[in-house]
Amino acid sequence: MPPKRRYWLFKSEPDAFSFDDLWKAKKRTTLWDGVRNYQARNLLRDDVQVGDGVLYYHSSCQPPGVAGIAEVVRAGYPDPTQFDPADAHHDPKSDPGDPRWYAVDIRAVARGGRFVPLEELRGERRLADMGVLRRGNRLSVQPVSAAEWKVVLGLLGLPSRS
Repeated sequence: MPPKRRYWLFKSEPDAFSFDDLWKAKKRTTLWDGVRNYQARNLLRDDVQVGDGVLYYHSSCQPPGVAGIAEVVRAGYPDPTQFDPADAHHDPKSDPGDPRWYAVDIRAVARGGRFVPLEELRGERRLADMGVLRRGNRLSVQPVSAAEWKVVLGLLGLPSRS
């Protein structure tokens, strides 16, 4: 039996790589690299699977919020940027035989009918327990429940997808 589809929120700074950038990428697909937090790394390495849904969240901007949805098209594998001395995400302590950092590939699935800002998410009582709304939660990869996924899709003006 295939694993149950899971849902995630991935944060990206839009001036680094926006949802529009993903939408314009070849096959609307990109490597999700540069994660340098162990908890987020563990999720990418151990839990994020092909077919999982992704809320693409713009962070460190005004206003932050959900810009669109994507899906995982390649499960966790060693992040190649950790081994590239010319890359900003290079980690000289990472060993190719025992990589420290992981990446996944995602593909843009749908643009929302509109951008959903953080304040609107905060105002939606059905999202009260959503991780991104908790104070101090700065993880760039975080789980989203199936119920939260459906609510956010509705706010984006998209049909519910399970």
